[in-house]
Amino acid sequence: MQAASHCYPLVHFSGRGRYSKVSNHSSVKILSLNWLPQKFDFNQGAQIQKILKSSKPKRFCVIPNSIDGYPSLSVSEEDTTASKKDTSTMEEWKYGGEAFLSKWSPPRYLWRGLSVLILAGQVIIRIIKGKIHWKNTLQQLERVGPKSVGVCLLTAAFVGMAFTIQFVREFTRLGLNRSVGGVLALAFSRELSPVVTSIVVAGRIGSAFAAELGTMQVSEQTDTLRVLGANPVDYLVTPRVIASCIALPFLTLMCFTVGMASSALLADGVYGISINIILDSAQRALKSWDLISAMIKSQVFGAIISIISCAWGVTTLGGAKGVGESTTSAVVLSLVGIFVADFALSYCFFQGAGDSLKNCM
Repeated sequence: MQAASHCYPLVHFSGRGRYSKVSNHSSVKILSLNWLPQKFDFNQGAQIQKILKSSKPKRFCVIPNSIDGYPSLSVSEEDTTASKKDTSTMEEWKYGGEAFLSKWSPPRYLWRGLSVLILAGQVIIRIIKGKIHWKNTLQQLERVGPKSVGVCLLTAAFVGMAFTIQFVREFTRLGLNRSVGGVLALAFSRELSPVVTSIVVAGRIGSAFAAELGTMQVSEQTDTLRVLGANPVDYLVTPRVIASCIALPFLTLMCFTVGMASSALLADGVYGISINIILDSAQRALKSWDLISAMIKSQVFGAIISIISCAWGVTTLGGAKGVGESTTSAVVLSLVGIFVADFALSYCFFQGAGDSLKNCM
């Protein structure tokens, strides 16, 4: 009761720091700093109290302590409540935006689509800088190229024979037997060979890329590569992209050759159109740009397949089920990307009226 009855006002101010003399034994130093938390540092030897406070004024009182005789510092209850309100308001303004963004998460398809663009940019930058893992690149090149030749050639042969049946039936009725070879050559070089080859590679290689990288992601093997100091993009993604872009043009040329050969054999053996007529018509209709455009298309298709498959693989979540879903969606999106890119490239490469068939009529 005696201590509570003696309450001496210490200081009440707003502005610059100042010193106030309390008694013969102690002095109080007050500092006014904007937006700094309240901090009290009591030094028993020098008896100096440092108060760091906001710019809003507060009322402090010194209450004598009956135990040891030294004064103790107190803050009025209303000032404390106001200080808490000011601090909470400041924190709401400061952290309100961050709290709002932390609660919002973008849809999965959105950040996966952005991951494709980011991964493509990283691969391009690393190829320009020469950060290429050549051993892995050669292994993936063997996998995409020689190990995919059989299924690609078989598919091209049967597609060529199926189109030959349709073309020969109609062109023979019109008396345009000499134009069959030219039409088949243009169809195979401009559209069928690059598209069919890319579809086969997307089903065989793209699914394998997505499944492998997805399994490595869910089993935390990519994190292990980062711990060991290896960049997963350099070690896993870039070799696959380079291998796909190199191997697909050669596969396209081989598929074009096999498709034309199977078409000529079927036309000669079933419909009685000589192989020489088919090959001569194809030679007169084809131009160098037709084969160059096919190789450019196949390179673009290879980049689309590899980047989409790798991006879907490294963003896989949810264990074995997530790996299966990523593999399926990677193949589907690769096929859609192939068809969209084929339309865009065909529109850019072949504009206006064509005259390729005039020489083989």
